Amino acid sequence: MSSRVLRKLQGDKDKEIVDEVSDTETDTPVSGGARRKQLNINRYDLLNQHSHSESEVKEDDNETEAAKSCEGESHDIKRKKKKKKKKSGKHVNTQRSSEDNADIDEVERSVREVNRLLGENYVPKVATPPNVKHDKSNHRKNILSIQHKHLNPNNELKRIFGSKIVQSEHKRKNRGGGRGHVKPTTMVNCKENWPQVGKSGLSMSYIENKNGLQYFTYEHSQSYRQVQNKFLEAVESLNPDNIVSIINDHPYHVDALIQLSDLCKLSEDLAMAAELIERALYCLEYAFHPLFNVAQSNCRLDYRRQENRALYITIFKHLMFVGGKACYRTSLEFCKFLLSVDPDGDPVAIKLAIDFYAIRAREYQWFIDFVTEWDSTKNLLQLPNFAFSLAAAYFYIGDSAKADVLLQDALFMFPGVLLPLLEKCSVQTDNRVAYHPFFSNADDQKKQPPALNQLILLYVNRSYHVWKDSDLLPWLEKNVHEVLDRVEKNDPIVGDCEEKRLKRYLGPLPQTIARHILLSDLKGVSPLADDASGPVLSFDPLPPKDSINIYTRPKRPAVPINNSNPLGIFFRSILPTFNPYNIPPALEPGREEEGAIALAEGGENNEGGDLRRSVASLVDAMRDLLNNIHPGVPNDADGEENDDSADDDLT
Repeated sequence: MSSRVLRKLQGDKDKEIVDEVSDTETDTPVSGGARRKQLNINRYDLLNQHSHSESEVKEDDNETEAAKSCEGESHDIKRKKKKKKKKSGKHVNTQRSSEDNADIDEVERSVREVNRLLGENYVPKVATPPNVKHDKSNHRKNILSIQHKHLNPNNELKRIFGSKIVQSEHKRKNRGGGRGHVKPTTMVNCKENWPQVGKSGLSMSYIENKNGLQYFTYEHSQSYRQVQNKFLEAVESLNPDNIVSIINDHPYHVDALIQLSDLCKLSEDLAMAAELIERALYCLEYAFHPLFNVAQSNCRLDYRRQENRALYITIFKHLMFVGGKACYRTSLEFCKFLLSVDPDGDPVAIKLAIDFYAIRAREYQWFIDFVTEWDSTKNLLQLPNFAFSLAAAYFYIGDSAKADVLLQDALFMFPGVLLPLLEKCSVQTDNRVAYHPFFSNADDQKKQPPALNQLILLYVNRSYHVWKDSDLLPWLEKNVHEVLDRVEKNDPIVGDCEEKRLKRYLGPLPQTIARHILLSDLKGVSPLADDASGPVLSFDPLPPKDSINIYTRPKRPAVPINNSNPLGIFFRSILPTFNPYNIPPALEPGREEEGAIALAEGGENNEGGDLRRSVASLVDAMRDLLNNIHPGVPNDADGEENDDSADDDLT
C-alpha cells in the first residue's frame, strides 16, 4: 500500500510530510508554516479506488505533498499536475499489462492493511463468480428487467423507417402552441394537443416492503369517485352520449377513455383508439409513486383492487396497438412489465402473448432463458404457444437438433395446431398429412377438450405470421412426416400425450385466460359461453371472484327502448350489458329479423348506410374535439391560484 493511502487512513495532524520529490521538482516554493489538515474521509471508500502502479503512487504522493504545503499557490500546482500526468503517460502504459495482473493481490493487501490499522476483523464481500448460480428470485427479477429506451415505440420505428421520417411525422402531428412544464414519463410521451393532467384525482400510495418486494396501490380521491359513479351510471344508461360528456368534462378519466377507445376501434378508427389508450396510460403513469420503478421489476400491484385494474387493462391494450405497428420489442417490454407486477397471478395471462412478441422481436435467446427459468414452476411447456415457440427459437439460433426434438414433442402433444395453422398460412398440405387421422381428427372433443381448443385457436390466430417464414415451413414439413412415421410405428408417446391432454385440459378455462381472450379481441377467437356468463365490461372484463370493490354497479333504469332507430340498436349492441339472446318485450321477433336483414342489405331506406355515416360522424366529431384542444402555458399566477384549490379537483 502506498504511503499516501496510509497517511489518509491514519489522519495524523502532526506527521510531517515526507519529501520524495525528485531534484527537478525541488524548485517549487514551499511555505514553512504549512500544516497538514484533518482529512474528513470515509476510510472504506479508499477500498473502492483502483490499484495504482508504483510510478503512479509515487507521483501522486509528490502531488499531494506539494498541494498540502503550498496552499497559497494552488493554481500553479494544478498546472504542474497536468504537465506531470502528460509526461508520465507513456511510462504508465509500458507497465500497465504487468501491473494489472497484480490488481487482485493489491486489493487484498489493502484490505488487510485497513484491518490492521482499524483493529477490526472486517471481511469484505467477494463478488459471486459468473459460474455460480444466482438466487432464483434475483434471476427471475433480472430476466424481467426492462430498459426504458425500449418502452418508446418511436425508437423502434426509427430503426425500421429511419429517424428523419419518424421525426417529420412527429412534427406534423404536434403542430400547435407550445406547452408548459410537462412531467417526464417513460411509457407514453405527452402530445401537444393533450390538456394538462393537473389534479386528476388519481394517486398511488406505498403499502409495504416485503422480502425485497414493494407493494403499491392506486387511490381515488372523493371527487374522482363521484365521476366514476357517474360513469357507471352512463354505462348502464345505454346512452353513449353520457360517456362522451364525461370525457368532455374530465379528459383524463381512465375508464371513460378505455370505453371510448373501444367505440373508435369498432368504427375502425384505430389511430384515435390508440391515442385514447395512450392518454389513459399517461394519466396512470403521471400518478406513479416516486418509488414505483418500472425497470426494477420488484413493484407489485394487486389486481383484486378495482383501482389497480385500469393499469393492467390499459397497458394490455396499448401493447396490442404498438404491436400492430410492428414495434414488437416495445410490446415485449410491456409484456415483461405486466408479468413483473404480478408474476404469480398473471391476471391478464400475458404469458399467452409474450412468446409471440419475443419471436417477432428476434429475442430468441432471451425467450429460451425465460422458458428455462419459469417452466419449472409455471409449467409453461404445457401451453401450446410455448411448446411451438420454443422450438422455433432454437431453430433460429441454429440448434437444429434441439429444435427438432421440441417441435416433434409439440406436435405429439398438440396435434390440433397443425391443420388450422397451415390453413391460416395458406399452405396446401399433401394427402398423407391432410387425411391422416392423427391430425385430421385432432379437433375431436373426445381427444381435444374445448378449453384446449380455445388455447390452440388463440395461438394460431395470433402467431400464424411467424410460421409464414420461408425457412420455417420446410423444417415444419420435415418434422411432421417424422411424427407420422412414429405414429404409424405405434410410438408409446402418442398414447401418453393423449392421456395428458384429457387430464390437464378437462374443465372450463381459467378466468385469467378468458379475460385474456376478451382483451385480445382476435378474429375467430371468443370465450365460451360458460367462461363469460353475464355482462362483460370492456374497462373491467371478468373481475376476479375475490375482488376488493369500492364501487358497486348501479341498477339499470327501467326506460322503454325505442327500437325503430338503427343507430340506437347499434350503440346498445356495443355496450357491455347488451345480450342478443334476451330480447326485450317491445321487440317482435319477426320484425327484428326483417330489420336485421334490411340493415345487412342496406334496406329500402338505406338504413345500413345511415348507420355507418352516423357512427362515422360521431367519431369524427370526437376526433375534432380531442385534436382541437390546445392547452395554454400557465403562468406563475395561475399556478399559485391552482395551489389554493381543493386537492380533489378534477381537470
